[in-house]
Amino acid sequence: MAFQLQQFFHFVSKITFRRAINAFLVFMSYHVSKLIRKPIHWGMPIALSIEPTTSCNLRCPECPSGLRSFTRSTGMLDEKLFTKIINELHHTLSYLTFYFQGEPYLHKKIINMIEYAHQKKIYTATSTNGHYLTSEMARKTVESGLDRLIISIDGTTQEVYESYRVGGSLEKVIEGTKEVVSWKKKLNARTPYIILQFLVVAPNEHQIEDLYALAKKLEVDDVLLKTAQIYNYEKGSDLIPHSEKYSRYKKNKDGSYTIKNKLINHCWKMWHSCVVTWDGKVVPCCFDKDASHVLGHAQQQHFQTIWKNTSYKNFRKTILRSRSEIDICKNCSEGTKVWT
Repeated sequence: MAFQLQQFFHFVSKITFRRAINAFLVFMSYHVSKLIRKPIHWGMPIALSIEPTTSCNLRCPECPSGLRSFTRSTGMLDEKLFTKIINELHHTLSYLTFYFQGEPYLHKKIINMIEYAHQKKIYTATSTNGHYLTSEMARKTVESGLDRLIISIDGTTQEVYESYRVGGSLEKVIEGTKEVVSWKKKLNARTPYIILQFLVVAPNEHQIEDLYALAKKLEVDDVLLKTAQIYNYEKGSDLIPHSEKYSRYKKNKDGSYTIKNKLINHCWKMWHSCVVTWDGKVVPCCFDKDASHVLGHAQQQHFQTIWKNTSYKNFRKTILRSRSEIDICKNCSEGTKVWT
């Protein structure tokens, strides 16, 4: 709890007057839109996810990067495109995530981009499978000013870990985590806030207690349990946890599965955040993994033009009318997160 409060105040310390006003405008326009059932937007994004790359070294079974199954083009984010986006948004942007699909540390300029956002006093985060956190990279990560580092560790033994993280090495993840913790101490740094993220699936749910013990041993700041998205969940899957507490889905009397949360006709994400793919496509959220709902192109357009355009307005309008009409909403986890 002490670490969480410390991180909260650290985040708040980056909120300028302009960012605070923007957040207030976004919050108010969202609630007015819900009330009148019409899309109104008075601000700019509070949060943004940018995809450094679609490439990944692992072959996780429910991930487009791991399956090599993208229907969109794949590649690496151009640093000039990244700089353009940040220059357009930094006055109002509060939170930046360097992740969508792929492994961010495969991008050779990932540290440079984190440093640039840090210079703009934006709160920065990334999520990694931990295989590239060598001593040198761990040092650079701490020195970059990265605020939050999520390290995926979906098992506490190699056999269980690799049942989902196919091709991965638990030993490498643990050693990488140790390196980041060690460099934080050596540099007397407050950041990054280190989180071990555990994607709960049937093969590893019995190791949750072991995970907390490992996290304590490694001296990380927090543990996050995450529910797994299963593409074809209706008929069940060997990955769906036995405990419904850790699942996005519930089992029906006929043996079929349905998603637990109710599909309500509004979505905070459509007002406060969005995702930019490696090649500059602006998509609604992280559930649009194949970029099937492109709302603008950051390479050719100013971000404010995209955020206020007709395509975005119509998408928000559909959200308010009937989210069931939108394919990416049907497997949404909002409302089914596991809080620990």
